[in-house]
Amino acid sequence: MTELLVVDDEENIRALIRKYAEFSGYGVTEAADGMQAVELCRSRGFDLIIMDIMMPELDGFSACREIRRITDTPILMLSARGEEYDKINAFNLGIDDYVVKPFSPKELMLRVEAILKRTRASGGDYIKKEVFEQEGLKIDFTARIVYIDGKQADMSPKEYDLLFYLVRNRNIALTRDKLITEVWGYDFDGDDRTLDTHIKLLRRSLGGYSKFITTLRGVGYRFEAR
Repeated sequence: MTELLVVDDEENIRALIRKYAEFSGYGVTEAADGMQAVELCRSRGFDLIIMDIMMPELDGFSACREIRRITDTPILMLSARGEEYDKINAFNLGIDDYVVKPFSPKELMLRVEAILKRTRASGGDYIKKEVFEQEGLKIDFTARIVYIDGKQADMSPKEYDLLFYLVRNRNIALTRDKLITEVWGYDFDGDDRTLDTHIKLLRRSLGGYSKFITTLRGVGYRFEAR
């Protein structure tokens, strides 16, 4: 399902956009300010972002600058300000469209559809970048690269597979059987010691950030992070 990130400090605006977006068949994730939007973009990917400008914590312009360091996801900017300067500033940041409040929800959905069609028709070059980042640990799922305090980690293919699965399912208790089935496959003929060995190797590779991997006695493991 196409997933939209709707960022606006006004709850009624977010609710209105959600109503029309879900009616149009889109999934919707909400953020109440720019800071929350940036954190969401660091932990998962979206197909399009609808971003208000005037917000607490981190305004839309500043949030767009940070998001552009993470992903090239299309951004549609919302604003009560229709001055030429604001539009130029927004487009210079690399946004895809600019809509002035008050707006027609139907027109907004048409603009969303147009951006998505244009993105997908550009030869398939656009790939939704998926990145997780917390403290000094950065995981670029799209490029299949892990950074430890800015340095690229050297891990085995199975360590990558195990880490990616743990992070994508963070804060969930994962049984040994579940991990073995999902990471090694249904035809795996080893035993639990193989999983424990790879967890040990993964923790060594992560250094101080091995603290995110919690052992659940008698159950399995859990990756604890925001």
